[in-house]
Amino acid sequence: MTIHTILKMGDPRLLRVAQPVTAFGTEALHTLVRDLRETMRAVNGAGLAAPQIGVDLQVVIFGSDQRNPRYPDRPLVPQTTLVNPVITPLGDEEEEDWEGCLSVPGLRGVVPRWSRIRYTGFDPEGQPIDRVAEGFHARVVQHECDHLIGKLYPMRVRDFSRFGYTEVLFPEIDAAEDD
Repeated sequence: MTIHTILKMGDPRLLRVAQPVTAFGTEALHTLVRDLRETMRAVNGAGLAAPQIGVDLQVVIFGSDQRNPRYPDRPLVPQTTLVNPVITPLGDEEEEDWEGCLSVPGLRGVVPRWSRIRYTGFDPEGQPIDRVAEGFHARVVQHECDHLIGKLYPMRVRDFSRFGYTEVLFPEIDAAEDD
């Protein structure tokens, strides 16, 4: 297992559209997933996408069975590895909420996301995943899957009066991000 450096906003690799995974159950895919998990854990992430560590594949991980110090008041999201995801909004309703990103360190912004979604894809063995999510769970999935189409959350911010440094907006969270 390897803890990778997370690419930061400005790196052109974060703007690419990731390629679909074509071979499931491979050692290379299992190694990628282990590396993503270790890297995410090391920095208290809520999720991580393969492009964030420079791997141009449609693989995202998210969730945990433990509270996240970067998102202390948020409900737990089931630990998931999602390969070749497809997101379908369930209705037109959106929710705005604060987001941060490991590729945009030290900043937070209010981002609109669909309130309820259905997400489909596969696990690393090629078994189908088909879930309905809402609230924070839906937000995390949408955020991570944006990385697969070359979007970072600041590209979705509509009101830049609600975008700024974590240390100013949320000093209690800023301390957890420095752990």
